[in-house]
This record gives sequence, C-alpha cells and structure tokens, in this order.
Amino acid sequence: MNTKLTLAIVIAVMAGAIPAISQTPAPPQQPAATTPAPQPARANRPPPPTRDPNTPGYVKATHVPDGAVPPADAYGNFVVGPTYTPAAEMTVQPGVPQGTIHNFTMESTDSKIYPGIRREQGTFGTPDPNNPAKLDVTTSAPAPYTRRIAVYIPQQYTPGTLVPFIVGADGPDPLLFTALDNLIAQKRVPVMVAISISNGSGDAQGSQRGLEYDTMSGRYAEFVETEVLPLVEKQYNVRLTRDPDARATTGCSSGAAAAMAMAWYRNDLYHRVLSYSGTFVNQQWPYNPQTPGGAWEFHRSLIPKRPVKPLRIWMHVSDRDLFNPNVMRDDMHDWVVANQHMARVLADKGYKYQFVFSRNSGHCDRAVKLQTLPNALEFVWKDYPLTKKLSK
Repeated sequence: MNTKLTLAIVIAVMAGAIPAISQTPAPPQQPAATTPAPQPARANRPPPPTRDPNTPGYVKATHVPDGAVPPADAYGNFVVGPTYTPAAEMTVQPGVPQGTIHNFTMESTDSKIYPGIRREQGTFGTPDPNNPAKLDVTTSAPAPYTRRIAVYIPQQYTPGTLVPFIVGADGPDPLLFTALDNLIAQKRVPVMVAISISNGSGDAQGSQRGLEYDTMSGRYAEFVETEVLPLVEKQYNVRLTRDPDARATTGCSSGAAAAMAMAWYRNDLYHRVLSYSGTFVNQQWPYNPQTPGGAWEFHRSLIPKRPVKPLRIWMHVSDRDLFNPNVMRDDMHDWVVANQHMARVLADKGYKYQFVFSRNSGHCDRAVKLQTLPNALEFVWKDYPLTKKLSK
C-alpha cells in the first residue's frame, strides 16, 4: 500500500464530522498589516500588529486597574495590563499541602484513535487556488509518536472516591498544578485531579497535534475518555467523575480550540472551558466541507445558530496575538478578531463567560497566565458547590 493511500485511511479513521453551517456575520474592523508573500514552506512569522481594545467593532469591555484582574464572579468583557505581576497562588506557599504528580507515557502503537501522522520537516502546504479556505498538504504521512501525561492528585483527595477533574492540553503544565495546590487550600475551587496531556507532536495542518486539536469533532474528547482516563484510574487509584458539570477542559492556542471542541461536541462529558489565545481560526485539516472555516465556525455558525449549551467559559486573547501566521489568506487567521467574535456571540446567546483582553502581551503569554490563571480557574468553577457529593 503506498504512502498516500495509507495516509488517506489513517485520516478517514481519525477525522470527525459535524452538521452544516450558515453564513458569515460582518467582521470587526481589520488592522492594517503587511504580510509576506505565500510560499510552500512556513516562513518566519511576521510580527503581529498591536490591537487597541477600543477598536470600532470590538466588544465593549471594562478596563481594570493595571496589575489587577476581573472579579472571579463577574461576567462579560475586561481589559487587563499593560504590566503583569505573578499571582501569589502561582508559587509554592509555606504550609499549603502539595499534591502528588505522577508521570507516564503512551505510544502511538497503543492508540486505536490516533495511530500517528507527521508533516515532513520544512514543508507546510499550498492554498487551493479555487478555495482559499482549503489548504492542500501533500507531505503528511503516517508516523509514530510518544505522548507524555502528568497526573496531579491533591493531598486532600481520598483515594478511591469520586472526584472532579480538569484536562489540559500541551502538557505537562506545572503552573496549573501549583495554582490548584493553593486554590484548593483556599477553598476557591473543589478538590480536583488534573490530567495534563502532551500533544502527539508537530503543529498545525498535517501534524498530529493539528489533527488532535484543530479537528472540529468530538474525536479528541473520545480519545481522552477511552484511552487516557481509564489508564489514570487504573494506575493511580482515582475515580474520575462522569458528571459533566464536575469536569473542565483547558488549553492555549490550538489546545484551547481542542478544549472548546471537547465541551461543545461532547457536552455530555464537559461543561467548563478555560482558553488562552484560543485558535478559533481556520486550522482544521483535512478540509471538511461541513465546517469549511474550521474552528472559525464556532463564532460564525455553531454558537449563533445552535441552542445554548450548559457551558461556563473563561477565555483570553492578547493585543499582539497571532495574525496571518502562515500562507493562508482566507480572512480567517486573525486570533484577536476570532476571540472578539467569540465574546460577542457568547454574550448574544446569554452564555456564562468572562473574556479577558490583555495589553502589551503576545500569543500564549506566560506573564499574563501567571497573573490571571488563579482567577480564571476560580471563575470556571465558581458555581460548583465545594461540598457537592458526586454519585457518578
């Protein structure tokens, strides 16, 4: 069997499908920017423009004092920065119980859902001349990978009892574990397990990471549910709840798009989402005509046109977040505008959300995360009773 045929079979097994979409709403005002000419391989990214949170067409937002964060019980849109100070909860504090962190690996040969692909180094893809929203990638082929998983178990957990949990992308994420130590001790979030899962390697279209995180379906949630969580329960004597209201997802960039997809397509499994620099743009590959804009469809069609789901969402974007970082020129590769659209449609539909626009910051900015993560986690879990008794 030749490579192209093998890859076609692999992709057919791994990619998901969703219902049809609708027309595009009018976008906010676009920034003036110069971009490099398209080329076959990915070039160095041009510096993104700096966006003004008061740009016409952007959502109206409350500016909080420099160095502060929005209240953890506040809904709506907020602007933070331009300087950032790490929250006290982001460092180990004396006298605070520290959880145990377990690490293990998974091989691609062990996965029925993701046997593995890789895009050839130094290549990217070429936009379809008849459809700028479609990227033709001819250099992706089956390939193995090793995946790392870190499992955080708080000291307060009683082994063998049902417990809430959060699943994180692009792990391991030690910042998440430190924040949870402190927030659990302060009783600002429930006692919970954290499962921080690394991607299967690569980035964007044609890569294993791109296939996992940017595909618009419940496939990644199914992978976590059927291949990762059973191993966690078996190896570490934990009972992970099946209650979707006691489950959260988190990630940054495409990992945030994956977090949103997990909760959107498998709302029976997850109700809480935490997103930094969400890639709610057109990164999906292989192309799916039912979602021609990839994750851009979240704000273009899915959220506006579908019944409200029981979701609680915290999300962020930076003023220097990504803008046209690759060869595609489809008007669906602006991270700031994508997240502005998300805030608008979530508000229009009455979702419980908090949107943070950070000034003087970049894509997945570490300084922003160090200041905002504790309040973001508290917001995501704010309506969850700390003493709730889980029955499933």
